[in-house]
Amino acid sequence: MLSGFKDFILRGNIITMAIGLAVGSAFTAVVTGFSTAFIAPLIGLATRSTGDFSKAHFTVEGTDFPYGKFVSAAIAFVITAAVLYFVVVVPMMKLQMRLDRGKPVDIKAALRDCPRCFSQIPGIATRCSHCTSEVKPDPQALEMAGLPQQR
Repeated sequence: MLSGFKDFILRGNIITMAIGLAVGSAFTAVVTGFSTAFIAPLIGLATRSTGDFSKAHFTVEGTDFPYGKFVSAAIAFVITAAVLYFVVVVPMMKLQMRLDRGKPVDIKAALRDCPRCFSQIPGIATRCSHCTSEVKPDPQALEMAGLPQQR
């Protein structure tokens, strides 16, 4: 019973996820600190508020609404999302595209229906294997396979 738990905990993806959460939490704290220390006061100066914009609030019938905290949190979220997108997601997508370019493509993976007998055939097929009728190959499947377009 304990060995199963140990295997679960020591699995690579669990440890990677835990590290990712810790780094993400630390990164969020840094961005929130930056937003609170620099961005919110700059917005406060631009809107002629006194000092830190995150402390801006209004009161209605004795109830306090600290809208500056919400605006500061929204700014921190946008900064965090932008940094993560441009520093992590975009480079990873480019790297994944480079790595995928060298992989062989399974030309039988792209299936389509025969227009005559409705059996599934490979996208690059020029003849149905079930009814033997001639069919035009799918241009997208030809492109994926790196074959020239047929006219």
